[in-house]
Amino acid sequence: MSTTDIESHPWQPFIPDHAKILIMGTFPPKPERWSMDFYYPNRINDFWRMMGLVFFDNKDRFWDQESKQFRLDDIKRLLIERGIALSDTGAAVRRLKDNASDKYLEIVKPVNLDGLLKIMPECIAVATTGQKAAQVIADLTSTPLPAMGECIATTRSDSDRRIDIYRMPSTSRAYPMALEKKAAYYARMFEKTGLI
Repeated sequence: MSTTDIESHPWQPFIPDHAKILIMGTFPPKPERWSMDFYYPNRINDFWRMMGLVFFDNKDRFWDQESKQFRLDDIKRLLIERGIALSDTGAAVRRLKDNASDKYLEIVKPVNLDGLLKIMPECIAVATTGQKAAQVIADLTSTPLPAMGECIATTRSDSDRRIDIYRMPSTSRAYPMALEKKAAYYARMFEKTGLI
Protein backbone atom coordinates (compact mmCIF):
# COMPACT_ATOMS: atom_id res chain seq x y z
CA MET A 1 0.00 0.00 0.00
CA SER A 2 1.38 3.42 -0.88
CA THR A 3 1.16 6.32 1.55
CA THR A 4 -1.33 8.01 -0.79
CA ASP A 5 -3.93 5.24 -0.46
CA ILE A 6 -7.14 6.09 1.35
CA GLU A 7 -8.18 3.69 4.11
CA SER A 8 -11.79 3.35 5.24
CA HIS A 9 -12.49 2.58 8.88
CA PRO A 10 -12.55 -1.19 9.47
CA TRP A 11 -15.31 -1.27 12.09
CA GLN A 12 -18.83 -0.05 12.64
CA PRO A 13 -19.31 2.17 15.70
CA PHE A 14 -19.92 0.13 18.84
CA ILE A 15 -23.12 1.54 20.33
CA PRO A 16 -24.74 -0.22 23.29
CA ASP A 17 -28.40 0.41 24.05
CA HIS A 18 -28.75 3.36 26.42
CA ALA A 19 -25.23 4.62 25.65
CA LYS A 20 -24.44 7.66 27.80
CA ILE A 21 -20.99 8.55 26.45
CA LEU A 22 -19.27 8.25 23.09
CA ILE A 23 -15.48 7.85 23.25
CA MET A 24 -13.66 8.71 20.03
CA GLY A 25 -10.09 8.22 18.94
CA THR A 26 -8.72 9.06 15.53
CA PHE A 27 -8.22 5.84 13.53
CA PRO A 28 -6.86 2.35 14.20
CA PRO A 29 -3.28 1.35 13.41
CA LYS A 30 -2.60 -1.00 10.51
CA PRO A 31 -3.96 -4.55 10.98
CA GLU A 32 -0.52 -6.02 11.68
CA ARG A 33 -0.57 -4.04 14.96
CA TRP A 34 -3.90 -5.45 16.11
CA SER A 35 -4.22 -7.91 18.98
CA MET A 36 -8.00 -8.04 18.45
CA ASP A 37 -10.54 -6.95 15.85
CA PHE A 38 -11.92 -3.98 17.82
CA TYR A 39 -11.19 -0.45 18.96
CA TYR A 40 -7.81 0.29 20.54
CA PRO A 41 -6.41 -3.04 19.28
CA ASN A 42 -2.70 -2.27 19.61
CA ARG A 43 -1.27 -4.28 22.52
CA ILE A 44 0.96 -1.36 23.49
CA ASN A 45 -1.84 1.21 23.56
CA ASP A 46 -2.91 1.95 27.14
CA PHE A 47 -6.64 2.49 26.56
CA TRP A 48 -7.80 -0.88 27.91
CA ARG A 49 -5.22 -0.78 30.73
CA MET A 50 -6.57 2.65 31.67
CA MET A 51 -10.14 1.29 31.59
CA GLY A 52 -9.06 -1.64 33.78
CA LEU A 53 -7.60 0.79 36.32
CA VAL A 54 -10.64 3.06 36.31
CA PHE A 55 -13.32 0.39 36.63
CA PHE A 56 -11.51 -2.50 38.35
CA ASP A 57 -8.37 -0.96 39.90
CA ASN A 58 -6.44 -3.49 37.79
CA LYS A 59 -4.54 -2.41 34.68
CA ASP A 60 -4.36 -6.01 33.44
CA ARG A 61 -8.09 -6.72 33.83
CA PHE A 62 -8.59 -6.95 30.06
CA TRP A 63 -5.19 -8.42 29.10
CA ASP A 64 -4.62 -12.13 28.59
CA GLN A 65 -0.92 -12.66 29.21
CA GLU A 66 -0.92 -16.18 27.80
CA SER A 67 -2.42 -15.30 24.41
CA LYS A 68 -0.98 -11.77 24.38
CA GLN A 69 -4.41 -10.45 23.45
CA PHE A 70 -7.09 -8.32 25.03
CA ARG A 71 -10.18 -10.10 26.38
CA LEU A 72 -12.74 -8.78 23.92
CA ASP A 73 -15.77 -10.45 25.55
CA ASP A 74 -14.93 -8.80 28.89
CA ILE A 75 -14.34 -5.46 27.17
CA LYS A 76 -17.72 -5.56 25.40
CA ARG A 77 -19.45 -6.59 28.63
CA LEU A 78 -18.07 -3.52 30.43
CA LEU A 79 -19.06 -1.19 27.57
CA ILE A 80 -22.60 -2.56 27.46
CA GLU A 81 -23.05 -2.50 31.26
CA ARG A 82 -21.77 1.07 31.59
CA GLY A 83 -23.31 2.52 28.42
CA ILE A 84 -20.04 3.40 26.71
CA ALA A 85 -20.04 3.72 22.92
CA LEU A 86 -16.91 3.74 20.75
CA SER A 87 -16.18 5.21 17.36
CA ASP A 88 -13.35 7.12 15.72
CA THR A 89 -13.26 10.60 14.27
CA GLY A 90 -11.84 9.46 10.93
CA ALA A 91 -14.20 7.55 8.64
CA ALA A 92 -11.52 7.55 5.95
CA VAL A 93 -7.88 8.59 6.22
CA ARG A 94 -4.62 8.78 4.37
CA ARG A 95 -1.41 7.82 6.18
CA LEU A 96 1.26 10.34 5.22
CA LYS A 97 3.93 8.08 6.74
CA ASP A 98 3.84 4.33 7.15
CA ASN A 99 2.78 4.37 10.81
CA ALA A 100 -0.15 5.00 13.16
CA SER A 101 0.92 8.44 14.37
CA ASP A 102 -1.89 11.00 14.42
CA LYS A 103 0.69 13.58 13.39
CA TYR A 104 0.95 11.92 9.98
CA LEU A 105 -2.72 11.04 9.57
CA GLU A 106 -4.84 13.06 7.15
CA ILE A 107 -8.58 12.85 7.82
CA VAL A 108 -10.05 12.50 4.32
CA LYS A 109 -13.62 11.98 5.58
CA PRO A 110 -14.65 12.68 9.17
CA VAL A 111 -17.19 10.62 11.04
CA ASN A 112 -20.88 11.53 10.74
CA LEU A 113 -21.16 12.75 14.33
CA ASP A 114 -24.72 14.04 13.99
CA GLY A 115 -25.78 10.68 12.59
CA LEU A 116 -24.22 8.86 15.55
CA LEU A 117 -25.80 11.14 18.13
CA LYS A 118 -29.22 10.72 16.51
CA ILE A 119 -29.13 6.99 17.20
CA MET A 120 -27.90 7.57 20.77
CA PRO A 121 -30.73 9.59 22.37
CA GLU A 122 -29.38 9.13 25.91
CA CYS A 123 -25.82 10.20 25.07
CA ILE A 124 -24.77 13.20 27.17
CA ALA A 125 -21.05 13.36 26.37
CA VAL A 126 -18.47 12.87 23.65
CA ALA A 127 -14.90 12.24 24.80
CA THR A 128 -11.91 12.41 22.49
CA THR A 129 -8.71 10.49 23.14
CA GLY A 130 -5.99 12.83 21.99
CA GLN A 131 -5.31 16.14 20.29
CA LYS A 132 -6.19 15.27 16.68
CA ALA A 133 -9.49 13.60 17.59
CA ALA A 134 -10.32 16.61 19.78
CA GLN A 135 -9.63 18.98 16.89
CA VAL A 136 -11.82 16.99 14.47
CA ILE A 137 -14.76 17.10 16.91
CA ALA A 138 -14.19 20.81 17.62
CA ASP A 139 -14.31 21.44 13.85
CA LEU A 140 -17.45 19.31 13.40
CA THR A 141 -19.28 21.02 16.26
CA SER A 142 -17.91 24.54 15.72
CA THR A 143 -16.79 24.63 19.35
CA PRO A 144 -13.48 25.68 20.90
CA LEU A 145 -10.90 23.04 21.73
CA PRO A 146 -11.33 22.20 25.43
CA ALA A 147 -8.37 22.17 27.80
CA MET A 148 -7.03 18.73 28.70
CA GLY A 149 -9.52 16.93 30.94
CA GLU A 150 -12.11 19.66 30.53
CA CYS A 151 -15.31 19.87 28.53
CA ILE A 152 -17.18 22.33 26.35
CA ALA A 153 -20.99 22.22 26.26
CA THR A 154 -22.83 22.35 22.97
CA THR A 155 -26.44 21.93 21.92
CA ARG A 156 -27.35 19.68 19.02
CA SER A 157 -28.73 21.62 16.08
CA ASP A 158 -31.84 19.44 15.65
CA SER A 159 -32.82 19.43 19.33
CA ASP A 160 -32.24 21.14 22.65
CA ARG A 161 -30.09 18.25 23.87
CA ARG A 162 -26.90 19.38 25.57
CA ILE A 163 -23.75 17.40 24.81
CA ASP A 164 -20.54 17.86 26.79
CA ILE A 165 -17.42 17.45 24.67
CA TYR A 166 -14.40 16.29 26.66
CA ARG A 167 -10.79 16.38 25.55
CA MET A 168 -8.93 13.53 27.20
CA PRO A 169 -5.26 12.54 27.10
CA SER A 170 -4.13 10.19 24.38
CA THR A 171 -3.70 6.61 25.55
CA SER A 172 -0.84 6.05 23.11
CA ARG A 173 2.43 5.14 24.79
CA ALA A 174 3.97 7.90 22.67
CA TYR A 175 2.04 10.45 24.75
CA PRO A 176 4.31 11.33 27.69
CA MET A 177 2.01 10.82 30.67
CA ALA A 178 2.00 7.99 33.22
CA LEU A 179 -0.81 5.46 32.89
CA GLU A 180 -2.05 6.23 36.42
CA LYS A 181 -2.30 9.93 35.61
CA LYS A 182 -4.20 9.21 32.39
CA ALA A 183 -6.56 6.95 34.37
CA ALA A 184 -7.17 9.75 36.88
CA TYR A 185 -8.26 12.10 34.08
CA TYR A 186 -10.67 9.51 32.70
CA ALA A 187 -12.00 8.58 36.14
CA ARG A 188 -12.95 12.21 36.78
CA MET A 189 -14.78 12.34 33.45
CA PHE A 190 -16.65 9.10 34.15
CA GLU A 191 -17.63 10.43 37.58
CA LYS A 192 -18.94 13.68 36.07
CA THR A 193 -20.98 11.76 33.52
CA GLY A 194 -22.40 9.42 36.19
CA LEU A 195 -20.81 6.22 34.89
CA ILE A 196 -18.95 5.55 38.14
